[in-house]
Amino acid sequence: MPNSPSETPRPTGDARRVKVQRRGPLLVEGPVEVELEDGTTVSSDRFQVALCTCRRSRRFPWCDTSHRARTSGTGEGPAAKD
Repeated sequence: MPNSPSETPRPTGDARRVKVQRRGPLLVEGPVEVELEDGTTVSSDRFQVALCTCRRSRRFPWCDTSHRARTSGTGEGPAAKD
């Protein structure tokens, strides 16, 4: 895999847009197919899917917002207590 973007422009119809968020899932324009570590493939025909990056999701690789319940002890997020 290259470490830098290709210098050759690709037609926009071939590319998928992926949105990276600091504290959340990867948002990918669908439809998508995801190959898991064990070689199985899962797919979604939705217009946008959220892929779990924290591995807490019960529906992995799809995000179920389990990352929101994390208690970090930093005083940030919905789990923080005042």
